[in-house]
Amino acid sequence: MWETVAQAVINGLLIGGIYALVSIGVTLIFGVVKIVNFAQGEFVMIGMYISFFLANQFGIDPLVSLLVSMPTLFVIGVLIQHFLIRRVLGPNDMPQIFLTFALSLLLLNLALMLFSANYRTVHTSYSDEAFHFGELYIPVAKLIAFVVAMLLSGALWVFLHTTDLGKAMRAAAQNRDVAMLMGINPNRVFCVALGIALALAGAAGSLLMPFYSAYPFVGQVFVLMAFVAVVLGSLGNVIGALVASLMMGVAESLGIQFVGADSGLIVAFEYGAYRLRGNFGFVRSGVQTQCNDGEQ
Repeated sequence: MWETVAQAVINGLLIGGIYALVSIGVTLIFGVVKIVNFAQGEFVMIGMYISFFLANQFGIDPLVSLLVSMPTLFVIGVLIQHFLIRRVLGPNDMPQIFLTFALSLLLLNLALMLFSANYRTVHTSYSDEAFHFGELYIPVAKLIAFVVAMLLSGALWVFLHTTDLGKAMRAAAQNRDVAMLMGINPNRVFCVALGIALALAGAAGSLLMPFYSAYPFVGQVFVLMAFVAVVLGSLGNVIGALVASLMMGVAESLGIQFVGADSGLIVAFEYGAYRLRGNFGFVRSGVQTQCNDGEQ
């Protein structure tokens, strides 16, 4: 029995690392730009198709294709912020919601038109490999994805706390008007924030390819989990989103193991709803709140 539980927890933590990349991107955009990006899952899908194309046409490993998918999605994020989102920023949230939702539909239907609804896979030398510890096993592809996801999350935390641009992003998240008075260009900060968020989505897509199929609707599964994790971890809180994503991954895996193959998401959502009833809270140390340290 304990082996079954332990294996489910391991599987949940490993997939939770991917959820973390998506949810951190969502919470970064919300914390800095103050919008909810409903198209984040579609950028995961784009990252997967980039890795599939590079592997299929040039034999490039999905891990190596991170060097292509992340910069590509970063540039796309900067362009979207500069030419689209910047025009709808304001006190009214509805244009922002409609814009990101329309962008999600556009990307989804473009993928259907270009790639059809067929599932695309990439098989690598480590796709079927696993480390065995007694009755437990750890798939190599998922372990690599988890380690890289944690490294990227840690790199983002270091960037936000040690670089001038990262501190400017935190300042803009705390109070945009005061940040402008201090000489911070909010448009530049917003472009970088959206670029980083989409780069993380692209990284998630590339990391998924060795063990997950690419298809136009794939991003919707991950963005649903990401939104629950973001709310559970407190909107705008990077550390909270990371921890909540790992917890949601474990909850989903336990649901699949003990309830049924089709009930993983339901169990994860129920767990999130239970935690949101007021009997749980994270230490608020994310993008939006870490600027308070100097005020204490």
